[in-house]
Amino acid sequence: MTLEAAGATNQLLGKGDIPPVHETNAAGSAPFLLICDHYGRALPHALGDLGVAESELTRHIAWDIGIAGVAERLARMLDAHLIAQRYSRLVIDCNRPPGVASSIPVISEATVIPRNEGMSTDERDARRREIFDPYHGRINAVIDARVHARRPTVLVALHSFTPDYAGVARPWHIGTLYHRDTVLPHLLLKHLRSESDLVVGDNEPYAVSDLTDYTIPVHGEARGLFNTGIEIRQDLITDQSGQQQWAERLARIFAEIEKELRAEGLV
Repeated sequence: MTLEAAGATNQLLGKGDIPPVHETNAAGSAPFLLICDHYGRALPHALGDLGVAESELTRHIAWDIGIAGVAERLARMLDAHLIAQRYSRLVIDCNRPPGVASSIPVISEATVIPRNEGMSTDERDARRREIFDPYHGRINAVIDARVHARRPTVLVALHSFTPDYAGVARPWHIGTLYHRDTVLPHLLLKHLRSESDLVVGDNEPYAVSDLTDYTIPVHGEARGLFNTGIEIRQDLITDQSGQQQWAERLARIFAEIEKELRAEGLV
């Protein structure tokens, strides 16, 4: 069924489609609020397969491979609230400002996304209204509630990255991503660099900016929260063993960071 056939209201999600927002441990007591923009790779039934082969829909262009398993485990280990987004970034990228070309990509890396070509304004609006807005609305509501309850909130956005890009190998095991706030990223960098087996990226392989990112600028920086993005190399977290090991490592590190923030009266 095409979106145009879904009804005069241009509704995208219908019966049988999952809600866009997924949460784990909403009552968690930790100051950390975990965010996962590219957690899932679901497609609305109305969009079919986007005109893309299944082999492409399991690649990084569709979601952040492995990060869902890390995020779920880390939320439990830290007793932190996790808010995640279930739909593929090829439907709408929930970490891109709406309206930019990469928000609803016509091409991702070398893969053309036929269903995203020649879209009407109504269809673009439906994707934002039914996926992007509920997700970011939920994040905003949770932060509002925490502020009202005088609960500290430290925003951590979780992502994964490909081992190589355009034929160039990426040496980092993990990277921190940040822009205006340097408190949390620098603490994280200090702890990660103390791990002798890691190659750590400082704003590598990506850096946060207002033009290329949404979650950290809007929910972290604009609201004055300590914040950082984390990128883990995908080949390290493809299976459950790797996901468990990285969740354990990050849980240990963030527990130490929480102690430091509390000692300074910052949370």
